Amino acid sequence: MSSSVLYDAPGPKARMRNRIYSVVGTAAIIGLVVFVIMRLADRGHFASEVWNTFNYSNVRTTIRDGIVTTLKVFVLAGVLSLVLGALLAVARASDHRPVRWLATGFIELFRAIPLLITIYALWVLFLTYKGDLGSIGTNNGFWALVIGLAIYNGAVQAEVLRAGFNAVPRGQVEAAYALGLRKSQVMTMLLIPQAIRSMLPTIISQLVVTLKDTSLGYIITYAELLYAGRQLANTTLVNGQYIYVPVIMVVGTIYVAMCMALSALATWVEKRGRRTKTGIVVAAAAEPAEAPGVLDPSEPLGPTSDAAQSTDTLLAEPKTDTARDDGPDHEPPAKGN
Repeated sequence: MSSSVLYDAPGPKARMRNRIYSVVGTAAIIGLVVFVIMRLADRGHFASEVWNTFNYSNVRTTIRDGIVTTLKVFVLAGVLSLVLGALLAVARASDHRPVRWLATGFIELFRAIPLLITIYALWVLFLTYKGDLGSIGTNNGFWALVIGLAIYNGAVQAEVLRAGFNAVPRGQVEAAYALGLRKSQVMTMLLIPQAIRSMLPTIISQLVVTLKDTSLGYIITYAELLYAGRQLANTTLVNGQYIYVPVIMVVGTIYVAMCMALSALATWVEKRGRRTKTGIVVAAAAEPAEAPGVLDPSEPLGPTSDAAQSTDTLLAEPKTDTARDDGPDHEPPAKGN
């Protein structure tokens, strides 16, 4: 039986009880969905006349323009939030206390303030000084939504990148300083690339939040997708009732599709990061060149058997010659008295 760290493995009775709860819960959810669909059908929200409204060109154009404006706000706010997040993360990791304190205060302030209040305050500010702000004052709704999203999500992205900085092993940073790199070089060459790589799924997930938060533009009457759908539902009357439910279904489906596309991108990036080999590949060591006069450690020290045999032969040769010269016919000289 497999065990779990958080709780004990369920026994036969617990498994049967869990199956019963699952069946009952699923049946309850299905029953609720069927009840809602039947009530909507009784009120005529699924009538063909209602859904034929989306076949008109002006309705499709309104929805298309809403999607385009939503994507424009999302792209610009996403890019600005990433740039601002990188700057704030670097500033918060600075060695200068004033810079670090300012970055920390900015991040904590705008993370605590609700995003809707930030967008609304910027919109009122741009409306107040509309004549002095040029293009920003003219497109006050667009820039209020973009800057508000960039500020809030930039503060969140800064914390994500700071977590990536802290995930880099301390030994790598110390080794970089030991090689003589400056703080800016360590940040740009070591910390930022690894932080982006390790936190990329989280960064993309936060971009999904940015995309969903673009729907707050309807509060300041900016014509993004939700505001376009609201205007469409308020001005279209079919069978004596406004088409709120069909518009909500269509707009909600579009939002879900866009967010699921970004979520799928985050999942793909995470899986790709797991498969990619990381780290520095060390090259194989080459064969060392033999220097002259260096002994080969593979050869035994001292004379070998061949060398010893040659030495014995050389030493034995004079004895052989002496024995040959001193034969039995040769007599040594007699000693004198």
